[in-house]
Amino acid sequence: MTNEQWTLVELLLPPPRTGPKGGRREKHSRRRIVDAIFYVVRTGCAWRQLPKDFPPWQTVYWYFVRWHDEGTVTRVHDALRAQVRRVEGRSEEPSAGLIDSQSVRTADTVPAATRGFDAGKKVKGRKRFLVTDTLGLLLAVHVMTASIQDRDGAKRPLLWARLDHPSVRKVWADQGFAGRLVDWTAQVLGRELEIVRKEPGQRGFPVQPKRWAIERTFSWLTAHRRLALDYEHHPAPAETMIRWAMISVMVRRLARGCPATRPGPRPLRRIAVE
Repeated sequence: MTNEQWTLVELLLPPPRTGPKGGRREKHSRRRIVDAIFYVVRTGCAWRQLPKDFPPWQTVYWYFVRWHDEGTVTRVHDALRAQVRRVEGRSEEPSAGLIDSQSVRTADTVPAATRGFDAGKKVKGRKRFLVTDTLGLLLAVHVMTASIQDRDGAKRPLLWARLDHPSVRKVWADQGFAGRLVDWTAQVLGRELEIVRKEPGQRGFPVQPKRWAIERTFSWLTAHRRLALDYEHHPAPAETMIRWAMISVMVRRLARGCPATRPGPRPLRRIAVE
């Protein structure tokens, strides 16, 4: 991380231990700890394969688990999301959201009890359910076996989004979430779930209104090689990996001051041939 990026993260972490009454004094720099976690998420390497210029992998993994158990990752993520929304001229709490799922293959080390087969997408692994705001920023995430239907697996992330973000009154989804889930959302959660349907005779993959933002979020996530597959032994650490990836995206965006733009094509240079 750059100095600007680290300043954004440092202020949101819990205070370090400083004396015998608070436990052993921390030996390694927290900036290097966070850099090591970002390195694992971005490159997809195993914990044991962290380069030697980072702290020992046991220490990095201990912080990863500790911050997961204490809820630190969620608090840091939510605080950064509020900052991004303020920079974009939005209120900190959204009024509308998007939901979608992504089926990904799992590594051979993932227990069979936590993975399944998605017959629709022909993927054996796990399914990620995301609820985002209209900017594509994460509101809720839930990871489960890929054999779960979209309309069944969406209930828990929709419930979490309802409890954590009561200002969200409407959620858009694709046709895979149609049916009884729409009635359940209205009756149980008191929210509107609108299905964005394809145009008659549509072929290929055109951009759909409203829903394109969450498709971009999946692209942000899969740019991190640790998330190209699911390597985590349990679904809970897999959800934390997704939050760390979104923290990385938001920190770079805040330090840059604007969303990333794709550069145009470079002009061809003529090579002189002697």
